Amino acid sequence: MKKQVILALALMIGSFSFAQKKELKTAEKAIKSSNFADAKAAINAAESLMSAMDDKTKAKFYFLKGQALYANGAGSNEDIDGALESFKMLLDIEKTEKKVYTPQANNLKAQMGIALVQKGTTAYGNKNFELASSNFEKAYRISPSDTVYLYNAATAAVNGKDYDTALKIYAELSDVGYTGITTQYMATDVTTGEDQAFPSSILRDAAVRQKSHSNPRIVKADSKVGEIAKNIALIYVNKGDNDKAIEAIEKAKQSNANDTGLILAEAELYRKMGDDDKYAKAVGKALELDPNNVILVFNLGVNAADNEDFEAAKKYYDRAIEIDPTYSNAYMNMAVLILDQEKGIIDEMNKLGTSAADNKKYDELKVKREKVYRDATPYLSKVLELNPKDINAATTLMNLYSALDDTENFKAMKAKVEALKNGN
Repeated sequence: MKKQVILALALMIGSFSFAQKKELKTAEKAIKSSNFADAKAAINAAESLMSAMDDKTKAKFYFLKGQALYANGAGSNEDIDGALESFKMLLDIEKTEKKVYTPQANNLKAQMGIALVQKGTTAYGNKNFELASSNFEKAYRISPSDTVYLYNAATAAVNGKDYDTALKIYAELSDVGYTGITTQYMATDVTTGEDQAFPSSILRDAAVRQKSHSNPRIVKADSKVGEIAKNIALIYVNKGDNDKAIEAIEKAKQSNANDTGLILAEAELYRKMGDDDKYAKAVGKALELDPNNVILVFNLGVNAADNEDFEAAKKYYDRAIEIDPTYSNAYMNMAVLILDQEKGIIDEMNKLGTSAADNKKYDELKVKREKVYRDATPYLSKVLELNPKDINAATTLMNLYSALDDTENFKAMKAKVEALKNGN
């Protein structure tokens, strides 16, 4: 009787083993034929037999399951999550076993990471920020050394106003010591004149020796610490928690006290909180650290303009132009700043009646408005000189010349606008 029980158990184990191999073989064959629906069905059937699998068979099962769910990139977001989990289980099993499937799984994960980044980029471009954030974060989980993917996930979450997710990711970025500072090995393509980044100085220098590239140089990206601290702080401000906003800035300053981006973030925070004294102090420190940084000075002008401080904005834009006379953004923003004064003049004109006094006042305001147009014109002309294809500057100039009854310049600018619209 005992022998019969042992024999029956052996037969049962044998039948389980046969069933496992059959289902896994079916899944493997379906995957090779790109028939992922049948592959998933076979995997589901094999999953019920897992309790009888040895580690070698389990490793194969998880490898095939990951392939079936990924479906060469056609799997749903839920399937992608399942595929990554399957590969994780495979790696856990083969930590102590001979690595049969791990190399193939790692290659497939790398492909998945590239596909996720592409999907994330497309979703971001389509303003589907939730999907973009999810895909970038998954790409980071696949390749934790590529922390920029996690940063992109946070950026997408902020743009999608998913502040809780953004805060969670920013906290993780802080934990891994992310700064965003990268080194790029650049050279200029001799044929196209375009700059190109190389993965290493060795490859860049080889291209220069072959004379296909010139002007080798190293370009370092600016720190993202200030931007991250600013975003965290502004999220807390939006949540009505100013104390945590200040805490986030102070924490970042402990290791980056002289980061101008961070100091500007602090200034912006105090501006939003209405603390003008601390705002002015932070701005002063930023300028003290980097007085000739044209972007810094320009951004201070933008902040002042946003705060409707015309004189301060004008001062910063003038300073930016002084630092870099070719910085077209400063000329454009100066023109916008000047033209913004028109609204107040028009509002005042619209309130006037038809009396002699009102008519006189109207004429005075008309002259004042024309002065605004004349003051803005040189800045727009400079923008067009620096960027001859800037259709916005050309169109605005055309309208200003029309309002000023400057027929000659109006006709010239109209012709230029039409040429730009036709791609000339």
